[in-house]
Amino acid sequence: MNKIIIPQLKRRYNSVLHKDYRDLLNRAAKLYKDNIAFIIKHKEKGEITYENITFEAFRDDVNAIGTAMIKRGWHGKRIAVVGSNSYHWMATFFATLCGVGTTVPLDKGLPYEELESCLVRSYAEVLVFDKGHKDLVAKLIEEGKTSVKEFICMNDLEGYTTLDDLRTEGKTELETGSTEYMEMPIDEHAITILLFTSGTTSLAKAVMLSQYNIMSNIEALMASEDIHSGDVNMAFLPYHHTFGSVGQTLMVAQGVTTAYCDGLKYLQKNLVEYKVSVFFCVPLLIESIYKKVMQNVKKQGKEKTVAFGIKLSKFLLKFGIDIRRKLFKEILDQLGGDIRFVISGAAAIDPEALEGFKNFGISAVQGFGMTETSPVLTAENLYEYRTGSIGHAMPGVEVAIENPDENGVGEIIARGPNVMAGYYENEEETAKTLIDGWMHTGDLGYADKDGYLFICGRKKNVIILKNGKNVYPEEIEVLFANLDYVEECMVYGYQRKEDDPLDLAVGVKLVYKPDVMKENFGAVTEEEIKAVVDKDIDKINETMPTYKQITRTIITDQPMVKTTTGKVKRFEETKNL
Repeated sequence: MNKIIIPQLKRRYNSVLHKDYRDLLNRAAKLYKDNIAFIIKHKEKGEITYENITFEAFRDDVNAIGTAMIKRGWHGKRIAVVGSNSYHWMATFFATLCGVGTTVPLDKGLPYEELESCLVRSYAEVLVFDKGHKDLVAKLIEEGKTSVKEFICMNDLEGYTTLDDLRTEGKTELETGSTEYMEMPIDEHAITILLFTSGTTSLAKAVMLSQYNIMSNIEALMASEDIHSGDVNMAFLPYHHTFGSVGQTLMVAQGVTTAYCDGLKYLQKNLVEYKVSVFFCVPLLIESIYKKVMQNVKKQGKEKTVAFGIKLSKFLLKFGIDIRRKLFKEILDQLGGDIRFVISGAAAIDPEALEGFKNFGISAVQGFGMTETSPVLTAENLYEYRTGSIGHAMPGVEVAIENPDENGVGEIIARGPNVMAGYYENEEETAKTLIDGWMHTGDLGYADKDGYLFICGRKKNVIILKNGKNVYPEEIEVLFANLDYVEECMVYGYQRKEDDPLDLAVGVKLVYKPDVMKENFGAVTEEEIKAVVDKDIDKINETMPTYKQITRTIITDQPMVKTTTGKVKRFEETKNL
C-alpha cells in the first residue's frame, strides 16, 4: 500500500494519560478543588441567579448519582441520555462511566422513529432525559417497543423520578458509609460508550468506544492545545457528539470553567456575560460570528480603518511585536473581551473567517476527526498551523494518505489508541472501515511540502465527470460561504443528458437570507434575488477551470435537511433535486 505519512504535532504542554473517567475526575477534584467547574443560570419570576459548581462538588454529585444507580441495580446496564447541553447531562454521563455501565448518548434532535430505533438497537434499559423530551418519552412508554425499564428526568417533572432524587438517594447511602460505587472496577478497554454517528447519507451506525480510546485522545489534546485552568469555556457543541463530550471532558481535566449558551441569538450577550476565553465549535458558528463583526465594521464605516490596522499589525508581527488585541479592543469587547482561543471541527471552515479571527488577535485553529476516532485525528495549534489546512496528526496517532493520485490526493486513513473497536452488531460495515488495522475515514486529502493536511471532501461526494476529472463539492462550497446572504449551500453533480448517466455537470443549491438580500441589495422578488446570485456565480466561475464551473442553480429560502452538527444530509437533499 502506497502511503504519505502525516507528521505528528509536537508535545507542547504537560499531559496525563488518565486510566479512566474516574481517574480523570478524581484528579481534577484534587487539583482544582474549589475552582468553579460549571456555572448554572437559574431564571425564576424574572430574576436571574447563578449557581457555581466546584470541581469537588461535581465529583461529589457524580459519586452520589452513581451510588444511587448501583443501589437500583443498574450495574452493567446501558444508560441512554438525551437532552440539551446541561450540568445534569454531564453529571449523568460521568456517573455512568465512573463505575456503573455503558453510556448511550443520543442526539436531542432525533425524530421519534429514530430515537426509538437507537434505543432498540442499543438495548438501553435506562433513559435519562430532559423536560424537552417529555412527549417523546410518553410515546416511548405507550408504544413499549424498547428495552427501557426506567425513565429518569433531569428536571422536576410530575410522575417521574428525577436526577436530583437519585443524587439525594446516593448522598444518603454515602453518608452511611457506602463505597461500593467508588470501588467498582472499571475496565478501561471494555466497550462502555455506544455513540451513534450523525450520518449524512445513511442509517446511523453505533460506534463502540472504550474509555481508553477517549483518554488517549484527551492526553493528546492536553499535550498539544493551550487550554488551562483559569479559562472559561462555553459548551456550544452538543454533548451527544464526540467532539462535544470529549471537548467538555478535556475542560474538566484541565480545570476550565464551563458556562452554557442561552441560544444562538444570545451568543454575543453570553460571551460578554461569562467572559468566555475558549470554546470548541462548528464552522457555522465561527463564520457567523465573523460575518456579524464585519457587518458591524461596515455599518460604522470603519472598513478602511480596520484594513489598515490589519496591515500594520501584520507588519509589526514580523518583528515580534503583537498589538492586535490592543488595536482591535473595540471588536474584541463585542465578544466579551477575553476570547483568546477557538477550535473548530466537524466540517470544513471558510479560511477567511479563521484568518479574520487571527487578525484580531484570537487564535483560531481547525481540527479533524470523526466519532470512530474518539474523535480528533489531526489538528493545528498555536505553533503549527497553516490557513486552510487541518494541521498535523495528533501525538501518538498515525495518519496517512493512502494511494495518492498524480495530484497527491488519496483517502485519509489512521490508526492509533483512539480508533474504535468497530460498529456494534454491524460486522459488514466494520470490515469496510477497519482494514489491516487502519481506519478508513472516507475523506480525501493531500499534504503540502511541510506535511500539513488539506481535505478535499468526502470520497462518496466526489463528482466524477465524463472526462475523468474529479470535482470536490466541499472546495466549491467554501467559496459561497464568503457571500453575506448565503445561509447554506450544497454543490452536487447532475445528469446533463437524459440518455447519458455518465455525463455529469456541477450544480448548486443555495439557501439565502431574505433580510440580507433586502437590506444589502434591495432584492425582494424572485427575479431580483436570482440576478444577485447569478452575478456572484459568474464571478466564482471565473476563478475556476471550465469543468468545475456551476451550470445549474437552485435558489431557496427554505433550510436544508441537516444533522445537529450542521452538516447537510446530502442523500436526503439530492433525492429531492
